[in-house]
Amino acid sequence: MNSPAAMPESEPERPRGEAGVSRWGDAVLAAALMSVDPVGTGGVALRSLAGPVRDQWLTIMRDLQPPGTPMRRIPLHVSDGRLLGGLDLAATLSAGRPVAERGLLVEANGGIVELAMAERIGAGTAARLTMAFDSGEVVLERDGLAMRSPARFAVVALDEGVGDDEGLLNALLDRLAFHQDLTHIRVHEAVACDYDADEILAARALLAGIQVSEAQIEALCSTALALGIPSLRASIFAARAACASAALEGRTEVTDEDLAVAGRLVLAPRATMLPPMEQPPDEPPPPEPEEPDQEQDKGEDQQEPKELEDQVLEATKAAIPADLLAQLQLGKLRRSRARATGKAGAVQNAPLRGRPAGVLRGEPRAGLRLNVVETLRAAAPWQRLRREEVARFGGESNRIEIRQDDFRITRFKHRSETTTIFVVDASGSSALHRLAEAKGAVELLLADCYVRRDRVALVAFRGQFAEVLLPPTRSLVRAKRSLASLPGGGGTPLASGIDLGMMLADSVKRRGGTPILIIMTDGRANVARDGTGGRARANEDALSAARLVRSVEITSLVIDTSPRPQQQGRDLAVEMGARYLPLPHADATSLSHAVRAAG
Repeated sequence: MNSPAAMPESEPERPRGEAGVSRWGDAVLAAALMSVDPVGTGGVALRSLAGPVRDQWLTIMRDLQPPGTPMRRIPLHVSDGRLLGGLDLAATLSAGRPVAERGLLVEANGGIVELAMAERIGAGTAARLTMAFDSGEVVLERDGLAMRSPARFAVVALDEGVGDDEGLLNALLDRLAFHQDLTHIRVHEAVACDYDADEILAARALLAGIQVSEAQIEALCSTALALGIPSLRASIFAARAACASAALEGRTEVTDEDLAVAGRLVLAPRATMLPPMEQPPDEPPPPEPEEPDQEQDKGEDQQEPKELEDQVLEATKAAIPADLLAQLQLGKLRRSRARATGKAGAVQNAPLRGRPAGVLRGEPRAGLRLNVVETLRAAAPWQRLRREEVARFGGESNRIEIRQDDFRITRFKHRSETTTIFVVDASGSSALHRLAEAKGAVELLLADCYVRRDRVALVAFRGQFAEVLLPPTRSLVRAKRSLASLPGGGGTPLASGIDLGMMLADSVKRRGGTPILIIMTDGRANVARDGTGGRARANEDALSAARLVRSVEITSLVIDTSPRPQQQGRDLAVEMGARYLPLPHADATSLSHAVRAAG
């Protein structure tokens, strides 16, 4: 017998047997189950950067497909014509009549669609993809064409997002049964697969005759409910995955093992809460009176679904990663495709610069760019009629007839510049501490401005009025000089500070930028708009100024800087329609993080 020292430190993990519960084993099993029932399971959301581990998984997935299975890769900025199909421009101009071109989704009918850089896919492309996904066909009615083509496929969405800020759109993620993360899998763990295409074909032959019982469906639905999964598709996908698992193992009925696989692969990655813990009773319940044998048999039958539900739930809980359990215990729900903080501003239409975002009918005037291909595409269906029209007047022409209605202009979109405007309360004895924190936050934000193209401005209010200390700028030297000599003390003209900050934000917005208004105050105003004293009138003016900010729809954040946050700060945030953040002991770093989160 070999001694423990003679044993290897680690054996390669196999996707079957005990190693089947490993992350790589589950990822390979998900690829196999999707191959058995591609349309029923929808596909796989694969989170991983490009590398040998992802390449190995994609190779395994492709090798599992039976011969002749169509596979298409959809690039990030795919056009609608290439995705859905449309007019074949060259063939149409050559034949003089509309000739249809098949899109990628139609070409992938009965196969697999690989979606590259899926975390960056646009909402329009995702909507067209999910519409075809749900209906099983592509409906094309444009460019003189009207046709319906079958498009039933599975999607492999390659998610290359980094961190929790990037991810797939919920509409797409919800339609994929399997969510797999290969981020932390090492290269030596990505071993070969024991399944092959012949086994997939045999499993597909068995799949049609496999059914899930009502008790098993109830167990899957109860597990999804206990884990806080809101979508009904998850339970449907779990049932389909259980049937595929049974077919893959050569069984004609779904077993508890298949339900555990479905819970582990489909339900566990979607969990948003932990199931409630059952507390043991203080005293044992009194024994129930004995019933006839028929009643006892009936009670045992009623307990079976509960026992099955507990088994599926325990298997699913065991598959939830430990870090996710910690996040769920803290009440942090994972968000998909959240906007990355600290990036450029809102998306805006632009006539001359930015990324192409479709075409519009129009003439190439005032520097607008003519889209030659789309112009030819609009003119192509009418060439035969136009040539006949020319022939009726005795003319003859082999040229392409382009008319004014055919002109198409390229439309662009770009992200506007973000300007963060600090409105700082410089009054009172704590002004020196607050201003020191504001200075640190401004300097931290300016350090990233070169990357994010952001600008920072500073408004301070003290005494009787407010003033702009730092106009919108990216200059760190200028910011330091403006902040260095700022004094503190005096009254709190909160309304004047909000008004001046709003005016500055409005000017940024009018120039096409995206302003973010940050109000740093304790909310206790004692100077009115006209510079006179009186807390009652000063508070009324401050709330009135806050309502004006909400009316012009400026993104804002109220940071309550008082040692003990009071109701005044919350009321100000409510009237402003702003996010309220009490930070009685904030430092420059926490303020910087709060501002980035607000953006």
